[in-house]
Amino acid sequence: MKRQDYISWDEYFMGIALLSAQRSKDNNSQVGACIVSPDHKILSMGYNGMPIGCDDDEMPWDREGDTLNTKYVYVCHAELNAILNYAGGSLKGATLYGTLFPCNECAKAIIQSGIRRVVYLCDKYADTESVKASKKMFDMVGVEYVPYQPSGKALTLEL
Repeated sequence: MKRQDYISWDEYFMGIALLSAQRSKDNNSQVGACIVSPDHKILSMGYNGMPIGCDDDEMPWDREGDTLNTKYVYVCHAELNAILNYAGGSLKGATLYGTLFPCNECAKAIIQSGIRRVVYLCDKYADTESVKASKKMFDMVGVEYVPYQPSGKALTLEL
């Protein structure tokens, strides 16, 4: 008889997104993303961080202050990193698993790349104009967005 307590596809891919988020050096928000083909193959992953070649120790991580001294104008979001990290061709029809609902800039990249479904863990910025714009664009073009349904299972990794 086969094992019955294996994890679902959603648990697996959201777990990969959560694990990817642990690579982030942001001291406030660790966000991860995992892009998956329609036949359940992992295509790419990403996390929020500075662009390649920008020294993490020399870049600002502050949330407040003069714009050029905050992280916001420099950090690449997890979703955009996952899209840009993919070197295999088209992402048409793929699903993006993300630990945070995508901002409007990432939503544009998601739409342009052909991703058709977004599964998100957290929508804590739902009342912001950025997320409202994301949902408006997703609705206009038919990108499905669904909240991840936690199963309550606990997984432990010892590294």
